[in-house]
Amino acid sequence: MDGIIPKLRWIDKQRLVERLRRCEEAGLRSRYLVIVNLAGGRSPTETAKALGMAKTTVYRVAKRFREQGEVGLLDRREDNGERKLDERYLAKLYATVRRNPQEFGWRRPTWTREMLVKTLRKPTGVTVHVTTMSRALKMIRARRGRPRPVVGCPWSKRAKNQRLSTIRRMLEALPRRDVAVYVDEVDIHLNPKIGLDWMVRGQQKEVLTPGQNVKRYLAGAINTVTGELVWVEGMQKRSQLFVDLLGRLLRTYSHAKVIHVILDNFRIHHSRITQMAMESWGGRIVLHFLPPYCPNENRIERLWEDLHADVTRNHRCASIEELMKEVRAFLHRRTAHARSVHQRRVA
Repeated sequence: MDGIIPKLRWIDKQRLVERLRRCEEAGLRSRYLVIVNLAGGRSPTETAKALGMAKTTVYRVAKRFREQGEVGLLDRREDNGERKLDERYLAKLYATVRRNPQEFGWRRPTWTREMLVKTLRKPTGVTVHVTTMSRALKMIRARRGRPRPVVGCPWSKRAKNQRLSTIRRMLEALPRRDVAVYVDEVDIHLNPKIGLDWMVRGQQKEVLTPGQNVKRYLAGAINTVTGELVWVEGMQKRSQLFVDLLGRLLRTYSHAKVIHVILDNFRIHHSRITQMAMESWGGRIVLHFLPPYCPNENRIERLWEDLHADVTRNHRCASIEELMKEVRAFLHRRTAHARSVHQRRVA
């Protein structure tokens, strides 16, 4: 197009098209497309619309081509010297982000991009701009998320590992007539848990809360082999809820010689009511207690996380009965899915 770029001979246009076909670099390819479209008679506005870019970009590329020819399409950053975001820098950034800023002498407990730039300057000898740090964080797939609050296990590392190893050995050597399950309880609140959700610009979604909270409680057991779930519901989180679950397990696995229950140290698991019930069952149920504050070792905790994500978080149920209906539907779906997966695995 005259005035925007010089008038090109047919052979020059063919050379540009051929180099466009061979070009593998995305940025350079887009600049070739701009020139090929302009040379083909499209206006800057039509070219920008066709390529999905700003019209100012089209004019900038055309100016570089007009002043420098085809060389003007090359990436000017090639003259910037050695690449700063190399593998060594990114590896150091990855290791740094995984740690706490206070370990590096900062008083602030959370990272900012400016702090990362300064922290990495000394060990790498490289100084980058804050916007470059944003690109580096994207390259290592870092994200801004909510940390998970945890309580440290009061046991020594050796004692903790010994208990976990004992449980793992029990599962590996589980007799054919025995069953093992992970057990835990979960609270269901009518007042919804508030969590992250996608929203469009200028929008903040609202979650209507009933105000007067109502609670229900579940005690569940997930089979270590099949993944199937057994659960009971209760109005209170007391020993009877746990005893009801154990009774349900005995009925569900009536063929089992021993049911091994892996669980945490919640007080209802040790109560006198629980102990009396255990004695009446004559050793058919054996409790295996995890080390204190080790929720990651209890597989059913992940199921409860999914329950909150799929049902209780940001829910819009007006009554606890409506909410519990959704909870039961979720648990039935998960049990059916686990059963089908297990059947395919053993088929």
